[in-house]
Amino acid sequence: MDHNLATLKNAFASPRAFYDDANFPRGFGRSGHFTLQEAEILERCGATLRSLYSKAAEPQNSFQSQFIQVMEGLIPPTNAVEKAWAKYLKHTTCKTKFHTLFGRSKVQNDGSVVIPADIDDEL
Repeated sequence: MDHNLATLKNAFASPRAFYDDANFPRGFGRSGHFTLQEAEILERCGATLRSLYSKAAEPQNSFQSQFIQVMEGLIPPTNAVEKAWAKYLKHTTCKTKFHTLFGRSKVQNDGSVVIPADIDDEL
């Protein structure tokens, strides 16, 4: 179902704007995670998408039925709305890993320091 963006926005139209202040306090567009088009889709259609995703609402058209199938993992996301919501879920539900360049030695209960075996003696 490759349709233009205006048709998709009408299919998922919501009477109110969608904001996620807990995860994106400065808005979707300023978060650095979404393109301007994705941010607009989330703001305009996010309330409908959230209610469909949480099964609080029933699908009203074929686009919404397809969205449900995508969220259940039956088919891959094919349009901009489905891809934007999948990206939103990726950034809000997946734990991010924090990597550092500096390691820490493990301190045992008796106060002695255990240096991991993979560290070279040249330190």
